Amino acid sequence: MIHSGGVDSRVWRYMVPELAQSFKIITFDGRGTGRSPVMQEPTSLVEDLRKLLEHLGLDRVTLVGHSMGGQVATDFTLSYPSMVDQLVVIAPSLTGFVYSQEFTNYMTSVNAAAPDISKLVELSLAGPIYRATMAGPHGSFLSEMHAQYMARVFTEWRCFEVLWPEPPAIERLEKIAASTLFIQGTIEWPDMYNIAEHFKHVPAIQFAEIQGADHMLVLTHAKPLANCIQHFILGKRDNVVDPRSE
Repeated sequence: MIHSGGVDSRVWRYMVPELAQSFKIITFDGRGTGRSPVMQEPTSLVEDLRKLLEHLGLDRVTLVGHSMGGQVATDFTLSYPSMVDQLVVIAPSLTGFVYSQEFTNYMTSVNAAAPDISKLVELSLAGPIYRATMAGPHGSFLSEMHAQYMARVFTEWRCFEVLWPEPPAIERLEKIAASTLFIQGTIEWPDMYNIAEHFKHVPAIQFAEIQGADHMLVLTHAKPLANCIQHFILGKRDNVVDPRSE
C-alpha cells in the first residue's frame, strides 16, 4: 500500500485492519516521510518500491496506491509488469497529465507560503478536495500528518526532484496487463475525472465511486473502500461497481 504525498503510512490505519482479515498487508513510509530517510538527491520512487519488494523477497504483489502513491503504483506496473498481479489506484495522479489552471493556481498559492509551515498546512488543507475530511473527525489527524510532512520537507530535505520512467505513463496505459481498479470519491477536482478517462485505456479495468468522499477517502471511508478493494481482489466483481451501499 503506497500512501499519497503530504502524509505518511499512518494514513492507512483505518483500512489495514479491514484488509488484514483477508490479506497480508505491507505499508511503508515513502522516502522523506514518516520514519524514512530524507531526500538527498534526485530519487525514483518506482525504484524505491522495487528495492523494498526485493528486500522483502516478494516476486509478485497487488499494489494499492493513493494519489501520488497511485502514480507510483501505475509507473511501477508499467516498468515491472511481471511483479504486479493486480493494481488498485485510489484518486491517482498520473505521469504526463497536464493539470488544469485551477489546480495549478491552487498549488502555486500553497507553495508561495513556504517556508511558513502553519500557513502551508492551512492553505493546502483549505483546498476543496479536503472539505469533507476537514469538517469531520479525521481533520485533526490529517492536519497533524501534513504538518509533520511539511516540516520535514522544509527543514531536512536536500533535494526535491523525483525521477519518473519515460515515456510518461499517460502514453502507455494500454500496456498495463494487470487487472486494475480505479476508485475515487465524488468531491474532487475536475482533473480527477479527466484522469479517469485516460485510465479507460487500461484493457482490464473497473471503476468505482464512493459518494460523499473527498480526496482523503482512505481516512473518511476506510471500511467501504477496503470492502471494495477486497471484492475486487477476490473477484467478486458485482460488488465493485458501486460501493455506496456499504
